Amino acid sequence: MLPDTVLDDGRVEELRTARALLRNWADDDLQPFAEMCADPLVMAHFPAPLSRAESHATVARVRAHFVEHGYGLWAVEIDGGFAGWTGLSWSEVTGTRELEIGWRLARAYWGRGLATEAAGTALAYGLQQVSRIVSFSAVTNERLWRVMERIGMRREREFAHPREDLPERLRRQVLYVADRQTCRPHSVFAEPAQRPARGSSPGATRRVQGAQPMDG
Repeated sequence: MLPDTVLDDGRVEELRTARALLRNWADDDLQPFAEMCADPLVMAHFPAPLSRAESHATVARVRAHFVEHGYGLWAVEIDGGFAGWTGLSWSEVTGTRELEIGWRLARAYWGRGLATEAAGTALAYGLQQVSRIVSFSAVTNERLWRVMERIGMRREREFAHPREDLPERLRRQVLYVADRQTCRPHSVFAEPAQRPARGSSPGATRRVQGAQPMDG
């Protein structure tokens, strides 16, 4: 069980893993997030890199999701620096409104198992909120769906993305699912942060128990 350490208004301020802090967004995150989303390699399986305005609008939507639901796509902090995002958002891409887990890390943080570690922790938290979580990617994005497998999700089916303006290379998607009955997320935990989150009380850090860090 996760300890009941959410803020008084129900928001989950932080999740901490052995190497990463999943936290609420700060204005200082806008610049490195925009740089990450402008990287052609990071965005290779998206229609195109994002402009600065598009990146800022994305963060605004993420912050609004936190206000509405109390959780969302957390900023990922590693060694005191912004590394990317991971977390949860409501989606209807599959034709049904479902909670989706996603992640994106800057290139400097690839190849160290950090996506698996952070996303596994977010998945463990999410399955305490709903009974089923989905994730999807272009069939060609093997790096992404291999992480889905490593955090305990299972491949369910392939489908055509409903966005007709997507490039043909991205139209075919693969759907992965996790549910409370069969999934044991690969999450990790560390002791609570020594400092409180921005604008929070020290008790706002939540620990998620599970396996040790994995490569990939």
